[in-house]
Amino acid sequence: MPINILMPALSPTMEKGNLAKWLKKEGDKVRSGDVIAEIETDKATMEVEAVDEGTIAKILVPEGTQDVPVNNVIAVLASDGEDVKAAASGASSKGEPKAETKAESKADTKAVSRGATRIADLSSSAPAPKPASSETQAAQRANGHARIFSSPLARRLASEAGIDLARIEGSGPHGRVVARDVEQAKSGKGVKVPATAPAGASSIAPLMSDKQILSLFEDGSYELVPHDNMRRTIAQRLTASIQNVPHFYLTMDCDIGRLLSAREDINASAPKDKEKKPLYKLSVNDFVIKAMAVALQRVPNANVSWTEGGMLKHKHSDVGVAVAMPGGLITPIIRKAETKSLSAISSEMKDFAARARARKLKPEEYQGGTTAVSNLGMYGIKDFTAVINPPHATILAVGASEERAVVRGGKIEAAHIMSVTLSCDHRAVDGALGAELIGAFRTLIENPVMMMV
Repeated sequence: MPINILMPALSPTMEKGNLAKWLKKEGDKVRSGDVIAEIETDKATMEVEAVDEGTIAKILVPEGTQDVPVNNVIAVLASDGEDVKAAASGASSKGEPKAETKAESKADTKAVSRGATRIADLSSSAPAPKPASSETQAAQRANGHARIFSSPLARRLASEAGIDLARIEGSGPHGRVVARDVEQAKSGKGVKVPATAPAGASSIAPLMSDKQILSLFEDGSYELVPHDNMRRTIAQRLTASIQNVPHFYLTMDCDIGRLLSAREDINASAPKDKEKKPLYKLSVNDFVIKAMAVALQRVPNANVSWTEGGMLKHKHSDVGVAVAMPGGLITPIIRKAETKSLSAISSEMKDFAARARARKLKPEEYQGGTTAVSNLGMYGIKDFTAVINPPHATILAVGASEERAVVRGGKIEAAHIMSVTLSCDHRAVDGALGAELIGAFRTLIENPVMMMV
């Protein structure tokens, strides 16, 4: 029997992915473990391996297709000894969606001839449910549990335009969203703000609808760039964080004169490779990561994650570090950072940063962690506050180091000062505990030799 190849869930939170590239073509033989495709999640591009052996009979989702739901059939594999043409023909008949209207059917046929793919209807052999009445759909949308009934072409057009189908008023049978509804929504017609936001999105309605915002600007004076998966995920997670996590902020100034001297000495004495290049070059951020990790060990009650069932008290300091990348950011995690040398942290961060920007990180390299560090000092930012990334209970925002006038022993002197702000989840870390943590951090960053003890 033919074997369905499904869109895999490459992380616990993944719901959709982009099929970036097929590494096998129809007719190719594959063995278990062969890499057959590259999938883009919201954070990384990952390779997908074949689980079974056989021949690629039919590719149902072409490369470049975006927002493919998890567990949708993306290709069909003919098992050993099976007729490949028969498997391909069965796949075509299974995957072909039924047209809802003549007009939509014609439009979809044209779209397919241009290489478009009807993703949402390429599912398993389970029969599709009957469309709900418009009243039922409205109730479902209000409860945030909607399955939005729409034509395949409408889904593709909405995805390309970056428009949420839940916000489009359907004019097809039983309130179904069709292509003309999406075209109207592009110009702001037929777009609505739900009374209650759908599940997984913000529970607070936006201050202004898309239509209201677009009406403020002259036609042709802007370009509408659809949100990609990464930007949508960042928006959803951080909006949920700021709404659901009670933040408070603690700021301190740190004198990093000793740190800068130590860094200069360490880098000057770094061993060289065969090309006489230093094996490592420490940055201020490497010291920050180490200091935060050791501080959490000294204040273990702050090395926690909040859950409704109880407090998770972590044994190690797994420090996430914000890395900017095109279209967003990602926080690769230095695991057990309190146990690692500064040179090891530096080397690991350089590797993470390079692979993050190429979207080559694995989910286990950026998911989890017990705290995070966000450093905007290199951009000249003096101080700022960062949004906590659950399940973390804290995040440290690091500003630029600058020479400032300080008073010591009644005399004004110049000192290298760096401002840091600790964001805390008040459910897990109270004010005094947060103050103790940032105080421990300052002690370590101002006396870097103490990190080695």
